[in-house]
Amino acid sequence: MARGEMKKISIPICFLLIFFLAACAINPVSGKRELSLISEKGEIALGKETDTEIRSQYGVYADPELNKYIQRIGTTMTPHTHRPHLTYHFAILDTPVVNAFAVPGGYIYVTRGILAMINSEAELAVVLGHELGHINARHSVRKLSKLILIQLGLAVGNELSETFAKISGVATIGIQLLFLKYSRSDERQADSLGIEYSRKGGYNPGEIVNFFSSLQKLGDLSSGQSLPGFLSTHPLTSERIQYTKTMLADEDRQLNMKHSSYLNHINNIVYGDDPRQGYVEGNTFFHPKLLFSFSFPKDWKLQNTPSKVVLASQDGKAAVYIQAEKSSEKLQDYAQIKTSELEGKQFINEQHLVINRMAAFQQLYNITQEEKDTLRMRLSLVRKGSYIFSFSVLSTSENFSKFDFQFGTLVGSFNRLKDETYINRKPKRIRLFRANGRETLQQIFRKAGMVKDLLPKFAIMNGIELDHIPERNQLIKIVE
Repeated sequence: MARGEMKKISIPICFLLIFFLAACAINPVSGKRELSLISEKGEIALGKETDTEIRSQYGVYADPELNKYIQRIGTTMTPHTHRPHLTYHFAILDTPVVNAFAVPGGYIYVTRGILAMINSEAELAVVLGHELGHINARHSVRKLSKLILIQLGLAVGNELSETFAKISGVATIGIQLLFLKYSRSDERQADSLGIEYSRKGGYNPGEIVNFFSSLQKLGDLSSGQSLPGFLSTHPLTSERIQYTKTMLADEDRQLNMKHSSYLNHINNIVYGDDPRQGYVEGNTFFHPKLLFSFSFPKDWKLQNTPSKVVLASQDGKAAVYIQAEKSSEKLQDYAQIKTSELEGKQFINEQHLVINRMAAFQQLYNITQEEKDTLRMRLSLVRKGSYIFSFSVLSTSENFSKFDFQFGTLVGSFNRLKDETYINRKPKRIRLFRANGRETLQQIFRKAGMVKDLLPKFAIMNGIELDHIPERNQLIKIVE
């Protein structure tokens, strides 16, 4: 979790356009007339707003040169798309989840998790081309009317979901696009377009088969994160792989692959969770950058993003949302701003207190809902240095007393982090090893001191069997 932004939760302007701009339009790819629920101008506006949300919630990987490299590969293909007039944006999200996705209007993202899996520039080009295909064929736009409220992947009960989404800042339409599953026909069309665009950009599209093969072996690598994995949003089947192969041509082998160039660019990229952004040991969450910690119930689920930490009880009947923001406001004034957009709130009481020698303030509310149980929420604010930390705890008014002790213990455990043992945690990184042509992949891994459990996974990520001897000077991905 990092510095968040306090803002009003509002329905995007583009959402309103859905009701006014329904009309028939020519699909840029198929050339056929179809029902268009949103104009291209509205689509671009939605993409721009969603991009702001995505960057805030998931964070952009802090390597400007690597982000420029991804942008350069993407822009080699954009003139060959069916909508070359759009301005396309490419960015790397700072998450270990293996995924790539696009939102309407020309915004495309890859995660550092997927970059660690890829082995060539051509492979990446087809992945980016696939996402360009979704944008050009307007697949996401067609699904806007079918969106449902996203609950951050947590098992939050139905009676909590709508209010919790507003409190946690994910009630906007754009973020929900990231959780959509494309239909088989959409995926097939995007695969076809990805191959077409990458080929015209000078890359060998056959490299995508290696990527699909690795995904099949590794499975969905979302690891319980708030962002879904590639297989969750882009279902992969053997039939799809075979279909992809039918679109390849012998001449493709003459096009660029650029293995070494790509690997050298991702050398030193962070692998797995980055402890500097916060990590869990036992049932305690530590944040080395913001220098705080808190403990939570052992059976609760926790999700950490750059902008917030979210927890949910195992039965989904209680939830906690935590955010930090730089603010000089008085705690009582800050509380008024934070709760100003909550509909149906009924003030119960408030209290000034001290938590571990830090000034704190809390308010208790009931929140009425139409045809749903009344909720109870306590907002606890703690000032730590220039930051205000907000803890929004939520359950039904009927169940609140059941969780109240756990809520109080969690907030009361919030403290400054001073122990260097927990502060000086470094992330693991991808490193490159040059093979000598005599050692097997397994021997290379063991010489590098890699944990035994990681060897099968990294063999797949390198596209080499453990007992295979890589060619002399071949670059091998290891982790340190």
